[in-house]
Amino acid sequence: MESYFLDWANLLLRWLHVITAIAWIGSSFYFVFLDSSLTPPEDEDLKKQGVSGELWAVHGGGFYHPVKFAVAPPTLPKHLHWFYWEAYTTWMSGFALLVVLYFWNARAYLIDPSRMDWSPGVAITVALGFLVVFWVLYDLICRVFESHKKADTIVGALVAVLVVAASWLACQWFAGRAAFLLVGAMLATAMSANVAHWIIPGQRKMVAAMKEGKPVDPIHGKRGKQRSVHNTYFTLPVLFAMLSNHYSFLWSREDNWLVLVLMMAAGAAIRQFFVLRHGWKLGRNGNPAPYALVGVAVIAATLVWMQPAPRAPLASTPAGAPAAPAAAAATGAAPTMAAVQQVMAQRCVMCHGEQMQMKNIRLDSPEALKQHAQSIYQQAVVTRLMPMNNATGMTDEERGVVKAWFEAGAN
Repeated sequence: MESYFLDWANLLLRWLHVITAIAWIGSSFYFVFLDSSLTPPEDEDLKKQGVSGELWAVHGGGFYHPVKFAVAPPTLPKHLHWFYWEAYTTWMSGFALLVVLYFWNARAYLIDPSRMDWSPGVAITVALGFLVVFWVLYDLICRVFESHKKADTIVGALVAVLVVAASWLACQWFAGRAAFLLVGAMLATAMSANVAHWIIPGQRKMVAAMKEGKPVDPIHGKRGKQRSVHNTYFTLPVLFAMLSNHYSFLWSREDNWLVLVLMMAAGAAIRQFFVLRHGWKLGRNGNPAPYALVGVAVIAATLVWMQPAPRAPLASTPAGAPAAPAAAAATGAAPTMAAVQQVMAQRCVMCHGEQMQMKNIRLDSPEALKQHAQSIYQQAVVTRLMPMNNATGMTDEERGVVKAWFEAGAN
């Protein structure tokens, strides 16, 4: 029953996470477009009010005319919309999903004994440390170089080095799938913290100054803009890291950290194309197509580099061979059901048996094995995802037993 309720929690939290992420990323994309598309106002009255840019747009059968004030409007409007619930809810639902799926079953999902054979408590503590330490170092970099004349270049370079180092370390310490997800969660935590600790507080100080009739300090807008721009470039790398857990060929390699870094760099380059595209249309900057081409080229090169070499076929079992898995891997025809049951009992039943049914699957009877034969073959032989992180040490010979049994009809 625990597995059943965990599956429901996983589904509902994932649903909420995706919905709020769409709202957050959608508003981020819109405001980047808006800032890049604003033109100086033509109306003299708008200029007198302090408007620095305007945009005319048509959507959904209506015309829109948003304007942007250089620092603050002459008077504070009665209704002011704040963009923060999307960021906070996305992070909270994502963190809850991380707890339910990866921390609750840390031994299976978070820990790879071949990398670091630590206890679940230690693994969870280190994983949480990734989220906190990255934010502290990233925030320190931003604050230290805030007033430097080349702040954007210096901060961008140092943050890139920090992301690469964190990606390498995560992939050395955690199971591949968990490492990719943790790096995505690390960046997403920094994005949410930017909203919570800099963007919204700065905006609140600006509003408070206006209510008190005091001049608005433009530094708050400058800092908020800097963090908002960083969030923009983090977006596509985060989305890639979050989606990667469905594709084992990405994170099951020894050099998986390099795959992660290359794909995130490609995402950031492609995002730069979209950021500059609107300015190019208005003649403010050159054609940003090279950024997109570089991003696509990096993805293509990674795809070619990762192309798997042909793998030697797993051995099969000769007719009449002993039921023991080691003997079953010699050659020939299908092994007996007893041989397959022995493999399942040693490698799979602890998570898919009477006491625990992960994903509501039991593999402790001949009937259950026949029912789930296709999934067993796919997970243990084709993708080799199971056992998770090979925590129970399934050998190639034992996978050969499963292969021969399934290909012979799973009898």
